[in-house]
Amino acid sequence: MTAQHPSEHPKSEPVSNAEKDPADWVTGGEPMTGAQASYLKTLTEEAHNPDAYDTDLTKAEASERIDALQEETGRGR
Repeated sequence: MTAQHPSEHPKSEPVSNAEKDPADWVTGGEPMTGAQASYLKTLTEEAHNPDAYDTDLTKAEASERIDALQEETGRGR
């Protein structure tokens, strides 16, 4: 199998593996980033679901929770 390389237009023509499942992230087990924490806090407030925010989430867990809350709040559209 040949690895794909980014094109001259990576924003409009991303390589097929540009998006990985959070469960497959090498750093997914590390603590969530400050940006994730901030955005997650905003989403939990908008969704009126403060229990969805947890300071002990990993990067992967935070990403999955953000995806779910984006759908719930309509930000994922």
